[in-house]
This record gives sequence, structure tokens and C-alpha cells, in this order.
Amino acid sequence: MIFDALTLVSNAQAVTASAVSTNTIDLSQARDIGAGNEVCFGVTVDESFATATSVEIQVITSANANLSSPNVIGSTGAIVIAQLTAGRRPIEVKIPRSRLSSLPVGQRYIGLNYVIGGSNATAGKLTAAIYADTFQDQAMNYPVGYAIV
Repeated sequence: MIFDALTLVSNAQAVTASAVSTNTIDLSQARDIGAGNEVCFGVTVDESFATATSVEIQVITSANANLSSPNVIGSTGAIVIAQLTAGRRPIEVKIPRSRLSSLPVGQRYIGLNYVIGGSNATAGKLTAAIYADTFQDQAMNYPVGYAIV
């Protein structure tokens, strides 16, 4: 998957304890992300997670560049560690347009919050960016269209 550097919020970020994304997107500069289309954060697992129980990925906005005092506008819910293996199909985290437009004035920055469930992880890295199109389904298998006689 190819990510745009301007929409990248995590780049192989080690997530061993609950943390926010290392980068944010300044909505005063990016302005209307998606321009009327539904957009999502695409999250890839670069290194398999270990030790923790689960990870929840939240879409957050804040008046502060460091994403402190955030508003949660979307979430994956808890994803069990067994599903967070390197190379898995990317995780889609929707950015609800209705929630973006109803935010209090001053919510200038958007990013992600990674919430570790159970004890801290001993391994795990994520890369995340905003994208506009849905991922191709890599798990689709179709029967062959021929027979050997």
C-alpha cells in the first residue's frame, strides 16, 4: 500500500503502551479532507504485537498539535492481539463526516490514539495514514474457470 506523506500520522510507530500518533494533520491547512467523500485511516501492522491483550485504534481531534484533551470521533473497538500480525490486511478506521462537521470550534488537529488493553506490549509497530478509496480485498478467491480432461 502506498501512503501520502502529508496524510501519514504514524510511520512504523512502536506502540508498546497507550499513545497518540507521532504526527497529526492540521485541518486548518488540509482544510476539507476527502472533499465530500468518505475517508478513512488505513492502518498496517509492521511488526506483530506481543504480550498485551488488545489494541483499540481511535480517531481523535484536538485543539492542540500534541493531541492532548482529545475528542474521540471514531474507533475500531478492541482488536485482540492474535489478529495484529505483521502483513495482515490493513485495518480501516472510518472518519465520520457528520462527527467532523459537528466538532466544537477550535478542533484543528486530527490523528490517532492507540489504547493498549491488558499489560503493555513487548512488541508491535503500526503505520497509519488517511486514504480515500477502499482497500482491495486480498482474501478473495474464485474457482478456476477451466477443467483439465
